[in-house]
Amino acid sequence: MPLRAATVTLAVLASFAAGCGNEDETAAAGAAQVVATTAQVADLARQVGGERVAVTQLLAPGSDPHDYEPRPDDVKAVAGADLVLASGLGLDAWIDEVVESAGSDAQVVRLGDGAPVKLEAVEHDDGATDPHWWHEPRNVAAAATQVAAALGDAPLAGAYRREVERVSAGIRRCLGAVPAARRRLVTDHDAFAYFAAAYDVEVVGAVIPSTTSQAQASAGELSRLAATIEREAVAVVFPEAGLSPDLAEALAQRTGAEVGGALYADALGEPGGPAGTVLGAAAANADTLVRGFTGGERTCPISP
Repeated sequence: MPLRAATVTLAVLASFAAGCGNEDETAAAGAAQVVATTAQVADLARQVGGERVAVTQLLAPGSDPHDYEPRPDDVKAVAGADLVLASGLGLDAWIDEVVESAGSDAQVVRLGDGAPVKLEAVEHDDGATDPHWWHEPRNVAAAATQVAAALGDAPLAGAYRREVERVSAGIRRCLGAVPAARRRLVTDHDAFAYFAAAYDVEVVGAVIPSTTSQAQASAGELSRLAATIEREAVAVVFPEAGLSPDLAEALAQRTGAEVGGALYADALGEPGGPAGTVLGAAAANADTLVRGFTGGERTCPISP
């Protein structure tokens, strides 16, 4: 992705108004300046670093990292960073040009690249890796360890990893109480392979058969998915938060399936809301799935 701001000099950037991206205002004096590309990465930095870090999040809440185009303010933020945290696995490859344009010598840590669990992207035959690593709890715990190592001193990391284990165990119990035949997932795009593998959910298909939400589904692909939904007796289609539900609704109408609640795939919920953190979004997704799979008979009330 070309960086439109690549030719903007740092001298010109200095004339921009203060306030790059979504910047923390509660960090302690002398806190490490951390730039995070996505909401998930920024949340991990805040959870592990606490008041020891001031985090600037480049993507606004609800933004899709697949089609993000960096801004001059992003270059300015990176120029003043002590540490740059990226999601990795190709999701935010644009950060490399931002760092180069900023002339920054800050350490760049790509959390997904160090994930212990990696899955192949379903639409590729070249061994490309699915970039949605944060839907797998072991990857979240490993990312917390990476952030702590990069910061050098992050005493909150251990407590956060224990919280990951607690929330993950709760999700596993909730979904395990749903009969396997009902744990069949159809979503807007292929973003939940890690979640499905971690919690024994079968991914039947996606409206957009790609790990990027910017792909387009053909009429033939939609017809094949509709036939699969009918053949497999899938009861509910789940749209994605932040994307138009039109295709999911049309597919549900065509097959007789219900439209479930929206799932958090590439983005988190609003800051401060129940789905505004990595673990909060995971818990919200689990509750939405359990409600959808059981026709509202069960819920999954986990509080991260």
